[in-house]
Amino acid sequence: MPVHRSRIRALATAGAVLLALLSLPHPAGAAGTSPTAPPRGSAHMGMGVLDHDGQDGLPTARSTQTEGVDVSSHQGNVAWTTLWNSGVRWAYAKATEGTYYTNPYHSQQYGGSYDVGMIRGAYHFGTPDTASGSAQADYFVARGGAWSADGRTLPGVLDIEWNPYGDACYGKSQSAMVSWIRDFLDRYRERTGRSAVIYTATSWWKQCTGDYAGFASTTPLWIARYASTAGELPAGWSTYTMWQYTSTGPTVGDHDRFNGTVDRVRALATG
Repeated sequence: MPVHRSRIRALATAGAVLLALLSLPHPAGAAGTSPTAPPRGSAHMGMGVLDHDGQDGLPTARSTQTEGVDVSSHQGNVAWTTLWNSGVRWAYAKATEGTYYTNPYHSQQYGGSYDVGMIRGAYHFGTPDTASGSAQADYFVARGGAWSADGRTLPGVLDIEWNPYGDACYGKSQSAMVSWIRDFLDRYRERTGRSAVIYTATSWWKQCTGDYAGFASTTPLWIARYASTAGELPAGWSTYTMWQYTSTGPTVGDHDRFNGTVDRVRALATG
């Protein structure tokens, strides 16, 4: 009998320990994420395009368009000379995400592309559920997203697309999402004197902004669609400035087309 009582006491103790562990608060970084969500900071341009829009062919080469790439920490140190020799003439490197992440490879990517002769810029992955648009614009500008009038620095980009960590629209209504984006754009313009570029996908834009058309007159569009054409654009835009057309390009996966010759890329850089 004493043996049985000992076992009962041991089981009771183990149960109490388990309950105590389960009652502990979750780490701050895990808030708002699911067990299968990627770690915060790992988001990049086009992360949800294949899952939501799929892929349907590649575009044919056009002499009136200029090849570019976009990179993040997933690419690490990039072989910029190889990309230059393949015909790539412009690049964007992820600088920041939310108000909690800075790309550790940003210096090599942002500076390395410039050093080989490319026209370069930086982008910010917006997370509207973590901080205001203006706070994220400030964070971006202070950590690699500022603009300079050197003729080879492109205006910053707001990457606004499916939330890889949770609800596709970050828990916001369509009107609240439009307000958040406006907050970011207004603050970026105030800080740099330039209009930021919006990177998005048409299907996400329709779902999460209600296909809002009010930014098109002042904001260049970078459309994401992995197909032979850019397809339907978000409301208000009659054309795109840039188009991310694949995530499986040579050397670097994400390849893009600028809708114009390299002189037009320079014109965007100079404003």
